[in-house]
Amino acid sequence: MSIDTKLIGTGLYSLPQAARLVGANPRSVRRWMLGYNRKDRGETRFIEPLWRSQLAGTDLEEPVIGFRDLLELRLVNAFARHGVSLRTIRATANAARAMFETDYPLTMQRFLTDGKRIFSEIVEAEGNVRLLEPARQQYIFTEIVTPSLYAGVEYDGSEARRWYPLGKDNTLVVLDPQIQFGTPIVRSAAVPTDILYASYIAEGRNFSKVASVFDVDRREVEAAVRFEEQLAA
Repeated sequence: MSIDTKLIGTGLYSLPQAARLVGANPRSVRRWMLGYNRKDRGETRFIEPLWRSQLAGTDLEEPVIGFRDLLELRLVNAFARHGVSLRTIRATANAARAMFETDYPLTMQRFLTDGKRIFSEIVEAEGNVRLLEPARQQYIFTEIVTPSLYAGVEYDGSEARRWYPLGKDNTLVVLDPQIQFGTPIVRSAAVPTDILYASYIAEGRNFSKVASVFDVDRREVEAAVRFEEQLAA
């Protein structure tokens, strides 16, 4: 059976998996990535997805997204968790997309600086009373778009290539779309973190035993367990 070339080096995540990895509500992720129907004055209107996924049109049994989609969702979720409306998120992303000339503007490091002005302009244009005060706009933006959101992302030029979810100071766990379809793995042996975690539970929470079984460093097992427990928290 041939593999769709779209899937090679792109990363592959089901929507529930993506929601788990970015800490978002699964229903919200589905709405953001697939769109949804909304009733407006007795009529049903389709609200488009926030953007077209890397893997849109792929012939698979369930909807999937790619690695760059996943990282963009992290930022969307950060805005949503701070109460920013989907309308404002969409308008901000669209404006940044046009300015930066990229399909994934929120993930770009440039958004840390230029994004603040874009966000303010969108808020003012929409007349969002809650956010119209400049000081509040700045506070909200800096609370959402923090350097830590970008610190674990490894870039090749302006494009995100890998994500170290435990941060730049702990690179033992990585999501790399070139390896295992972007599944979270321990870097040295490419063993998925969920497999190491399941073994850790089965072996009575014995780090050393799991390390021996999979021939990996104990520190990698510890990092995998920490990562999986963070996801479950």
